[in-house]
Amino acid sequence: MRTAAVLARHELRLLVSLLRWLARRPDSGGDGKGSVQVFGYAQGQGAVMAGFWFVCAVETFAMAVLLRNWPTAHRVVLVLDLYTLLFVAGLYAAWTVRPHLLHDDVLRVRQAAHVDLRVPLDRIAAVRRETRTTHERADGELNLPVGSRTTVTLQLTAPIAHFTLLGRRRDVTLIRLHADDDRALADAVTRARSGSSVRPDRPR
Repeated sequence: MRTAAVLARHELRLLVSLLRWLARRPDSGGDGKGSVQVFGYAQGQGAVMAGFWFVCAVETFAMAVLLRNWPTAHRVVLVLDLYTLLFVAGLYAAWTVRPHLLHDDVLRVRQAAHVDLRVPLDRIAAVRRETRTTHERADGELNLPVGSRTTVTLQLTAPIAHFTLLGRRRDVTLIRLHADDDRALADAVTRARSGSSVRPDRPR
């Protein structure tokens, strides 16, 4: 029952994200407390998701034709296919309207509708630009690739709790994420941490 409720909330966030995307109103915090810096991570994914959505649409049409003589199966499969189309659109919308946010003393690391992790700036020991395309699962590490790629690495001074979509807790001390402008994100986090214009580590 609890799992069903969690998944239902996730689906609702996808739907809200789709509505925000259509209305061109991204979720940029909205708490009105101080300035907020926004860092997107979905650039270049539009064509990929559009292609995937098109394939799903073709499959929906094909199944409708194949099952036209079996009304019950046709209706069931049609509902599932239409839901898939809505899900794909909502997923891309969530990537677009739920960017990473830097405000006050917190960096909010996000990914679509299923990750929104608040990282206190005083927990960040180092930030560096680092492009990686392979990510092996390891204890204490959280990898949030987009298109199989991460471009910014955060090393923490102490573990923070990350909860998966289904509520399982993981304590992480290293976070890898993607940002369209990784230099801007790394610079902004470094300035916010130090209160100076010291630049972050150079990419390897």
